[in-house]
Amino acid sequence: MPSADGTVIHDLLTPQNCAVVLIDFQPQMLFAVKSIDGQTLVNNAVGLAKAAVIFKVPTILTTVAEKSFSGPTFAQLREVLGGSHPIDRTTMNAWEDPRVVEAIKKTGRKKLILAGLWTESCIVMPTIHALQAGYEIYVVADACGGTSPMAHDSAIQRMVQAGAVPVTWLQVMLEWQRDWARQDTYAPVMRVANEHAGAYGIGIQYAKAVLGEHAGEAGDHQSTTQPRAAKPAGRR
Repeated sequence: MPSADGTVIHDLLTPQNCAVVLIDFQPQMLFAVKSIDGQTLVNNAVGLAKAAVIFKVPTILTTVAEKSFSGPTFAQLREVLGGSHPIDRTTMNAWEDPRVVEAIKKTGRKKLILAGLWTESCIVMPTIHALQAGYEIYVVADACGGTSPMAHDSAIQRMVQAGAVPVTWLQVMLEWQRDWARQDTYAPVMRVANEHAGAYGIGIQYAKAVLGEHAGEAGDHQSTTQPRAAKPAGRR
């Protein structure tokens, strides 16, 4: 959203104003990733996908040369996304495939959350073209991987200079949740955090073990990281 002087002001992400594009989460692409541990990358990508499902955010899945080179989308992602059928491309730049662009346009969303492999090619190129087309781009830095730390970091810097916003998968999920009183998504979000958010998930386990199974639930209007005040003796 531009301000009076033409500066772009990025509003907060909501489930209603954005779409997710998952690009080339395929075995052959993962083999060459050296900027992040492979298991961590898969964990983060699956966490992001689960969050998108919880909040019913339109999600576009795309692959490159699935049959001839790169292999199928990670089984963990296919399980989460269910009936989603990837758009298989020949071009490294997903924005150069009209089917991908059309699928994005059909969502009606102008904020795009991109994640995938590799950062320096299949993420940076569609990011730059989508920015030029008037979209706001949020790159999930910890759900992207490059062929070296320098390749990944340089690509992130290039995208930031072009106008993209770097985020993390957990940041995206918490921005969608925003308010712990939103009971319809509270429990699923806690499950995803418990399964994929590392130390934060351990904190959730601790809170429930020490403060009780319902610690931090929506009725308390508090995060699980915030202890509840002790109740006076005799109160139930």
